[in-house]
Amino acid sequence: MKVFVTGATGFIGRALVLALQQRGYPVLAWVRSKPRARALLGQDVELLDVDAGDNALLEALGSCQGVVNLAGEPIFGKRWSKAIREAIIDSRVSLTSRLATAIGKAEHPPGVFVSGSAVGIYGDRGNEELDERSEAGGGFLASLCREWEQAALDASSPCTRVVCLRTGIVLGQGGGALEAMLPAFKIGLGGPLGRGRQFVPWIHLEDCIALILSALHNSDLEGPINAVGPTPVPQKELAHALGKVLGRPSIFPAPRIALRAVIGEAASALLSGQRCYPRKAEASGVAFRFKSIESALEDLLVPRGVDIAVAGPDSPPPLGNPAYLRRKPPKYFLHATAVVDAPLGEVFSFFSQPANLALLTPPKVGFTIHRMKGPMGAGATIEYRLRVAGFRLKWRSLIEEWEPGKFFVDSQNLGPYRSWWHEHHFEARGEQTVIEDRVYYSPPLGLLGRIANRLFIGGQLEETFHYRAAAVRLRFGNVFPDSHRETSP
Repeated sequence: MKVFVTGATGFIGRALVLALQQRGYPVLAWVRSKPRARALLGQDVELLDVDAGDNALLEALGSCQGVVNLAGEPIFGKRWSKAIREAIIDSRVSLTSRLATAIGKAEHPPGVFVSGSAVGIYGDRGNEELDERSEAGGGFLASLCREWEQAALDASSPCTRVVCLRTGIVLGQGGGALEAMLPAFKIGLGGPLGRGRQFVPWIHLEDCIALILSALHNSDLEGPINAVGPTPVPQKELAHALGKVLGRPSIFPAPRIALRAVIGEAASALLSGQRCYPRKAEASGVAFRFKSIESALEDLLVPRGVDIAVAGPDSPPPLGNPAYLRRKPPKYFLHATAVVDAPLGEVFSFFSQPANLALLTPPKVGFTIHRMKGPMGAGATIEYRLRVAGFRLKWRSLIEEWEPGKFFVDSQNLGPYRSWWHEHHFEARGEQTVIEDRVYYSPPLGLLGRIANRLFIGGQLEETFHYRAAAVRLRFGNVFPDSHRETSP
């Protein structure tokens, strides 16, 4: 199945692209900036510019068997001025109408159109239990979602099945609501929004992706589908669970009046609640991996398989006899390991393409490749741009060692660290592949650097490799050590 994706460079879209690639599905992404999309999505995704014209859109849709529409301007973060409202509506309703019209005109229309919506369609419903049969509510978001879904349903025909994903709060690494909540909670100032009684219909990113994949294939899924987990929780319980996992207090609420002062009318949506359940998904056999808020947050926030220690005699010896590390002795050793359900050749090929590195890097790092000199192999240099501790920096890597199917090594030739030596090891284990990262590094500035490593550098590295493991899990299948999995009903 070839899949046409809008919003591919977004929080959910990037995860979906990895999951589609894991299944061997070609992806055609409809994007506003080809250079930015190429930097974020790698070389294996076909790109179509949104300004390419209707004929190009018709041709593209005619070549695809499925469409997933995830595009849309961010709803929160700004006051809902007239201009912001128009941008929100246009990026959802108008774009979806254009897609639906093109699907109807395509010579060979896609068999399924999965289009975004949101649980905001229900409005503020308190403790009322909601499923897909529940009536729509009132307010700006409810009105927006009704128009959005109707625009998508206009594509419905004997040839095309339409699914409207009423998405709740998607919890994942590298974006979404969790990314916005973490800063306050990490410094011990987190807490519920308002009184905390409103229900939060949440879903783990991996379960959201699994539901989208089910919607592409399962003909029983049609019309509105609640893309939420099976256990909505009150906002206060979500805040408590987040504080518990982080080992921080969660007793500082964001008062209703303060939210309204900062973001105006948009605060009403943050303070509203929907006690939604995924009845249609469960009835069709969709299984949820993460059923409790605690298990979801532990998976997302507790790094597993990543360790940082002081470099010393107990650290594995670096490959070869690197003069680089003799000149710049490392202070720390980072070790990360995982096993994926994919053959060695496929895994090594993916990791050895520099263009794929952004897919494995948290978006806030801002990883982009500036230029590369020489073919991939020993002696090649790669120049990036990225953010470290919030600062935009240049980084140049030299490929020191290259053994196809076994390992490759890069060192920092220019960048923020005093020394950085990163070994990527690969080993076949039957049809699976063991991936092992060994990083020998030293922060700059001597004692100050060691203090910085303890305060934030080490944590950022753990977070980066934890994100990488989650991305690899989506791209290649299960990763071990496996994250918390619930099996109870």
